[in-house]
Amino acid sequence: MSPGTDAHPDLFSEPAPPDRRPARAGARVDPIAPAADLTDLAARLPPNLRFGTSSWSFPGWRGLVYGADYPEATLARAGLDAYARHPLFRSVGVDRGYYAPVDEAVLARYAGAVDDDFRFLLKAHAALTTPRTAFRPAYLQGVPDLFLDARHATHAVIEPARRAMGERLGVVLFQFPPMPPQVWPHRVRLLGRLHDFLTALPPGPVYALEWRDAEILGGDYHAMLADAPAVHAPCSHPRMPPVDEQGVDPAASRALVIRWLLGHGRGYDEAREAYAPFDRLVEPDVETRQRIVDMLAAATRAGREGLVIVNNKAEGSAPLSVVELARSVLSGR
Repeated sequence: MSPGTDAHPDLFSEPAPPDRRPARAGARVDPIAPAADLTDLAARLPPNLRFGTSSWSFPGWRGLVYGADYPEATLARAGLDAYARHPLFRSVGVDRGYYAPVDEAVLARYAGAVDDDFRFLLKAHAALTTPRTAFRPAYLQGVPDLFLDARHATHAVIEPARRAMGERLGVVLFQFPPMPPQVWPHRVRLLGRLHDFLTALPPGPVYALEWRDAEILGGDYHAMLADAPAVHAPCSHPRMPPVDEQGVDPAASRALVIRWLLGHGRGYDEAREAYAPFDRLVEPDVETRQRIVDMLAAATRAGREGLVIVNNKAEGSAPLSVVELARSVLSGR
């Protein structure tokens, strides 16, 4: 079957085809009933392995996750409960936290939509990871310099999320944008600031760092994280080496946190244009999938927690990528 076709038209079954009528803006979001083979697949996965997607508000997932056509706004507000009923989804990314801290009441609503075993990956506010000398996008205009400010991270991001989500808060991810070149001559100093920042955060969730510059990588960086303690989150991104070449030992790391973001050297805008509406695997990336599976195998054998968050822009449809990852974990390839 060619990469441009949906390789799994029968992943889900139900008594009738999905409702093609657009749902009302305030309507409840209904999940689609998963096929027995998908439920069986989820039951056979190691319990310390979790899959999820970067968000849940994609109308193109009708027939894959949702039982009807729903507007994006409806899915963003009320779709999480339906999303969490997918047998393979035991986690999700809260990307909106990157643009501004999420209100505690909103986080509590998210937590109330999932069961106790579900885990959120919450992106921390970009102000915490953007130095004064870096490019500041529109959503940071007027925001004071908060780079590696542990007090702000604790009071504006971590504590509200812990109160609202409790054990359901699994990972707080600090995504660092591309750094200006003048940063890297002072890399050792940066590592010291990172250590001070991480050790000042309250214990609880896994703290994960994700980068867009390979210059940060090295034995001293990973030793700093082990002492903090925190973890490096390998990401599949054109600016970074492959996920298994970023220096993470899956068997020794506190937890393995991977985000499969982009493939085939595409940027976000290019991938969005090529893959929308995200309802099929347009360009399967078997090589990256196998690298992720090998890392997960090493982590789960060692009894470590493994978490993979998949973006639609990795292969074309995050739900279908998760299915393929799960199948590959069980087959070993």
